[in-house]
Amino acid sequence: MPEAHYPEIRALNLFAEMAEANFLSLMRGAYVQNFPPQIELIGEGEPSDFLHVVLSGSVDLFSTWNGRETSLATVRPVSTFILAATIKNAPYLMSARTLEKSRIVLIPSQDVRAIFDTDGSFARAIVTELAQCYRSVIKAQKDLKLRTSLERLANYLLRQQKRAGGGPVVELDFEKRRLASVLGMTPENLSRAFKGLQPYGVTVEGTRIVIGDQADLERFARPNPWIDDHST
Repeated sequence: MPEAHYPEIRALNLFAEMAEANFLSLMRGAYVQNFPPQIELIGEGEPSDFLHVVLSGSVDLFSTWNGRETSLATVRPVSTFILAATIKNAPYLMSARTLEKSRIVLIPSQDVRAIFDTDGSFARAIVTELAQCYRSVIKAQKDLKLRTSLERLANYLLRQQKRAGGGPVVELDFEKRRLASVLGMTPENLSRAFKGLQPYGVTVEGTRIVIGDQADLERFARPNPWIDDHST
């Protein structure tokens, strides 16, 4: 892999504190590859041969069962997936595909496990990242089980608004069918939910969402940091 990519990978919390020799050892076995959109990178149930690092583009983590499919998360630069399967040497529990042209680093899982056993700083960083992933899963479950579909959509829009800087316009960065899947709805239910938010000042123009009455939407959504703040 070209050394030009080392600094952005090294800057990730997962690799930031590990010994330099161990980091270089990981990178010697890694390689970087460009993928076009809609390419399946890994399949559910396959062996976890690589830890993936997304350098550019975006990746959809999804699962299928009995003819149905759901999106579970979107991975954006610069970040890794799927760490738990790599450390546990277990099959992937999700599939992954590119949403757009993406550049991805593949690090052999056996190398990651070998250095996990010898580098204390790297091991602590892995435990911290896995703990954060676990907490994110708990928050997603609370969002799904404690809120109605209308409340889930309202809080999703508020979270997206915050990430975009807090302005009244929110641009959806993927199609509404996928948004419905992420929020645990059918596309028809999502359409009804958008209409249900109109009394709270929300208007929809394609992928452009305008929040016309911030206070009213927040009163309805009642955002909760123990569900909506994924940084804690």
